[in-house]
Amino acid sequence: MNRQILLTPGPTPIPPESLQAESLPIIHHRTAEFVELFNETQENLKYVFQTREKVFTLMSSGTGGMECAVVNLVSPGDKVIVTACGVFGERWVKILNVFGANVVALRTEWGVTVKAAELEKALKDHPDAKAVFTTLTDTSTATACDILGYGKAVSKTPAILVVDAISGLAGQEMYMDEWQVDAVITASQKGLMTAPGLGFISVSPKGWAAVQASKSPRFYWDLRAIEKSSHDGETPFTPAVSLIRAVNASLKLIRKKGLPQVFQQARDLAKFTREEGGKLGLGLFAKDPCDVLTAFVLPEGVNGGALIKQIVKKTGISMAGGQEKLKGRIVRIAHMGYIQKADIEKGIRALSENLAEMRAAAARP
Repeated sequence: MNRQILLTPGPTPIPPESLQAESLPIIHHRTAEFVELFNETQENLKYVFQTREKVFTLMSSGTGGMECAVVNLVSPGDKVIVTACGVFGERWVKILNVFGANVVALRTEWGVTVKAAELEKALKDHPDAKAVFTTLTDTSTATACDILGYGKAVSKTPAILVVDAISGLAGQEMYMDEWQVDAVITASQKGLMTAPGLGFISVSPKGWAAVQASKSPRFYWDLRAIEKSSHDGETPFTPAVSLIRAVNASLKLIRKKGLPQVFQQARDLAKFTREEGGKLGLGLFAKDPCDVLTAFVLPEGVNGGALIKQIVKKTGISMAGGQEKLKGRIVRIAHMGYIQKADIEKGIRALSENLAEMRAAAARP
């Protein structure tokens, strides 16, 4: 049986230290031992977010964190701007519409980021906008957004900047405070090298004013209650104790390595992946590619879904296909977190062999 290798952009491989931490005997969450763990995790999260603000732990997927951001930062009827260059920019639009926001969507061709100048113009055209929602890296298209440029544009206005960094944090360069980002959301199963189940959100003082002003209904996601409990090193409701242990172990590894080295590793693996894919004649889908994963455009006649199923069946290597209108058209390979160069080498070899088989089959009369 082939050893399973995850080259998917979430879940990603988990380091032994994190697996070991998650397997420890459970402890009660209202004890001094848990408070110590929770507070240590908080400090390690601040380092990865690059913020002085608290980072709140949510028992959810990344999408739960996105909804948490919306209900805490936006009231029904508020005008908001969304930059959308893929599925996850559109997810912001969907969530905001559900909660009654007045959405102004800045849409581009998928794979092309909205330029900071375009956002700046939209802010001038809509001076009553309360917030800008965007993505650090849109996983569906492997596209990077200009968060530094967005921060400069939004900081000149009363609006707040909200960033989905679910696939990008601890891989794609971003510094929450320095880049003037008002809210950052992420999840445990990507760059943080932990099993799915935890979401995280941090909010700036400017963003916190929006939390206090929001009239959206909220109970489980109420950041005011979550913040109050955090003073005692606790959560308002039962936390995922074992996952918090695990993510803290992974965060320690990130701190030990150092964020500059983490960012450089992602860039190096991105370069290697793209060079190797280029040798197979595969071009990039994204015009503004990110560092944490690569989307390759597949040749005519090759179905991406069938290709990915064949690769995992034959080799145990998992890759990701396209979503929505890109289904069957692209293959996505992650190079974030605990993914190693040797894993990508095996993945590219499997891609090469199975592509050749499919091309040959398609060429037969």
